[in-house]
Amino acid sequence: MGEGEISHMPRTDNDSWDLATSVGATATMVAAARAIASKADNPVIQDRFAEPLVRAVGVDFFTRWVSGELNADDVDDHESGWKLGQMPDAMAARTRFFDAFFAEAAQAGIRQAVILASGLDARAYRLAWPDGMTVFEIDQPQVLQFKAATLDGLGATPRADLRAVPVDLRQDWPKVLQENGFDKARPTAWIAEGLFGYLPPQAQDRLLDNITALSAPGSRLAVEAIPDKPERDTEKAREMMRRATAKWRDHGFELDWEELGFEGERNDVAGYLDGLGWRSEGIEMSELLADNGLAAIARTNDTVSVADTVYYRSVLSA
Repeated sequence: MGEGEISHMPRTDNDSWDLATSVGATATMVAAARAIASKADNPVIQDRFAEPLVRAVGVDFFTRWVSGELNADDVDDHESGWKLGQMPDAMAARTRFFDAFFAEAAQAGIRQAVILASGLDARAYRLAWPDGMTVFEIDQPQVLQFKAATLDGLGATPRADLRAVPVDLRQDWPKVLQENGFDKARPTAWIAEGLFGYLPPQAQDRLLDNITALSAPGSRLAVEAIPDKPERDTEKAREMMRRATAKWRDHGFELDWEELGFEGERNDVAGYLDGLGWRSEGIEMSELLADNGLAAIARTNDTVSVADTVYYRSVLSA
């Protein structure tokens, strides 16, 4: 993938992307944040694959950020509830949450894991999986191909039986997952990290329905959910996002972030899962940051900030 500007266009129901465009660019940004978090003085996470993957994608803005040539303070709007400078701490806390979830699931005897919209997630390569573990990664075909080829070029090998499932989550992914060896009779550990905001509200429900239909009793699910704030000023949120990214554009990063997500009222994730037979407990990003000794992120009254994001662990009842 080459350097230069990022293409931008409104989302459609069947759009696709690589790691330098649209939703794919957010996966690269998350990997860049993990790379920076891994270099902290007392790192909360260690992801040695994040930086080489970001460099391989070749988006100049992110390459300069991970190498320290780009200072987030220079590109952030300081009134925004969403800043590039907050990302390394937020992604460190988020990554630690999902890493711990998989460790607990494995300890409980689960030997089948599914990473939904896996992007540049290198968990199959960096986590200490037990013997007999199968990890399924679902994402766009070109995303999975690029990551596998890049990691292979680094001499990295998966630490579990890794199965790539090249399919869009808006298509019949349960069929493709099962064709790749997924066994719905066995308990599964699922994660949906940084995904729901990029799905239409109805697609979020459909995804949870499909996960439930594929899950044996005792299966576990960890998700990141954006709370629905009725008092949220949508137009103000859009304007803040536009301002937050305007300076990024000045530094060569061209992407209309406000066009990536899907608006509309969403079902409460925990409530929806309860109706499907799951038992859920949630923790806010603000608490994850505090638990990991990371700096607090300010909240705003009328928009959803990074600190408001909720992380749920759920178990399917027997």
